[in-house]
This record gives sequence, structure tokens and C-alpha cells, in this order.
Amino acid sequence: MNRCPITYELCGDGLYSSKGLKLLSPKLTSFHNLPFSASEQRQEAVNRASKFSIQGVQPKSSAVLSIKKEQFEIVDQFGNFIIKPQSDIFPELPENEDLTMRMAKLYGIEVPFHGLVYSKDNSKSYFIKRFDRYSKGRKFATEDFAQLTGSTRDTKYNFTMEKIVKVLDDFCTFPSIEKAELFKRILFCFITGNEDMHLKNFSLITKSGKTTLAPAYDFLNSSIAIKNPQEEMALKLKGKKSNFKAVDLIDYFAKERLGLNDKIIEQIIKKMFDNVEKWNELIEISFLSEEMKEKYFKLLKERVGRF
Repeated sequence: MNRCPITYELCGDGLYSSKGLKLLSPKLTSFHNLPFSASEQRQEAVNRASKFSIQGVQPKSSAVLSIKKEQFEIVDQFGNFIIKPQSDIFPELPENEDLTMRMAKLYGIEVPFHGLVYSKDNSKSYFIKRFDRYSKGRKFATEDFAQLTGSTRDTKYNFTMEKIVKVLDDFCTFPSIEKAELFKRILFCFITGNEDMHLKNFSLITKSGKTTLAPAYDFLNSSIAIKNPQEEMALKLKGKKSNFKAVDLIDYFAKERLGLNDKIIEQIIKKMFDNVEKWNELIEISFLSEEMKEKYFKLLKERVGRF
């Protein structure tokens, strides 16, 4: 019996559940595979890179949902979805990112609509709806932390978590609220092995005159995707990028640097522990291979065990 790559629910002999299709669009009754293989998607991403505003290490393309053709279509402009194919370097990134984003949502972190879609070669690609678009050609004001700090793609790792606090103070409408949210996200990224949260993976968005942290994106367990990871964070905290203990994240970062009170911190930590069983259940039914699931289980247990 198949499992829907959009909802993770069992869906019989079909590739997608009716609920999954409805989440894409109430008008859909079926959905076709992407008309490209993983390698063809990577080439499309290279060919269209100069026309796409969002860049990064992972190949990605802009897409629209065609109700008439019942599939995603790769486009040069006005796309409201991003498609990421299988990597030819790192294993199972689409499955990894989709799972980790679902885990983030369970934790109460705002994430855009996302899921997995089958490709021409039956490989799975990751899709995510763009949170900065609200109609054709119209965007919410959104800037990543590299832009906000005058950094570049080449210097996006040359920053510290301490300095990020000032970005919230300088630009957010209610900095104290965003600081609590930032701590939750940093804690989540740490316990899920995301050691690639550089400046371009944080953004602020302005809606109705209010500037907040943008919905989360690019959350994945990079530690199990690469061989022999040497770091636990992309940006230095307390002068280091690895060997973090609970005291570093709680007493130093949350209390001293972010200025959060004990009650807020306790709520965030408690919710982490409350979600561990649910996260493990989600990992178990995810589309990761058994080998990668075991790696995820092991890392999650070790990281949570530090608290």
C-alpha cells in the first residue's frame, strides 16, 4: 500500500491521497509526475539560474501548478512554488527536507505548504510554496539576513549568532516576540542536525506594516546527509561551531543574549521533549531509506539527550 508524499497517509494503490490533492488544489482529482528526471531537473535549474531570484547550493527551479495539465510546470518567472530534485552529491535531500519541515510544524514553527512529488524517473522531488508571493508578480517585502547585514553569498558564514540578535532589534516590529521564536528555531535546528543555517537561511517579512521572522525554510538534517560532519552550527555561538551543551543554548544564548525569561525558555524546552515521540513516529513513516531513518533517530536522541 502506498503512502501519499504530500500527507504521509496511506493511499492504497494511488500515488497521492485525495486529501493531498485537495491541499494542492480543490480542483485536482489526479496529479501527473514531473515531466523531468532528477538529472534533467538539475540541468533545468542550471539553465534557468540567471532568471531565478533564489539561489543556493541545492539545485532548484521555479514552478506553477497547472490545474489543466494536473502537474507542476517549470517556469522562468511568476512561479509560486520552488521545486528541488534529488542531489547528485548528497543522498535523499528532498525526503530529508520534507520530513524536517514537518517536524518543525509539529513543534509550532510556521512553515509554508510543502511536500514531495514524483518525477518522470519515479524519483521524488521536494516542493514548497513561496511565502513571499501573494499574486502574480506581487511580493511581500522580504529580505534575508545576508541582505540585512550587508553580507554576500561568499560571506554568509562569516557572522555570529550573537550579532543576529541585533538584526531582530533593528528591524522587527516586536523584537521580544521574534527572539523567543528565534530561540525555538535555533534549538530545533540543533536537535535535528541542521549545521547549515547561514545568513541566507534566515529572513524577515513585512505584512500589513508588521515585520517578523519569515516562515521557516531550508530546514533539513544536513548532519546525516554529509560524511563526517565537523560542525553543529553554521554560525559561531560563544566563539565555536560544535560541542554545544545545554548551558550554551539556554543560559548563554536564550537568557544572556536574547534576554528571554525562565518561563518562556521552559515552555520551549518542554515542548521539545513533548514532541520527541511524535517526531520519531514521523521519521518512521517518512520517505527516507531505512538507513537514513536510523541515522536520524540516532542523531535526534543524542542531541535531545544533551538537555
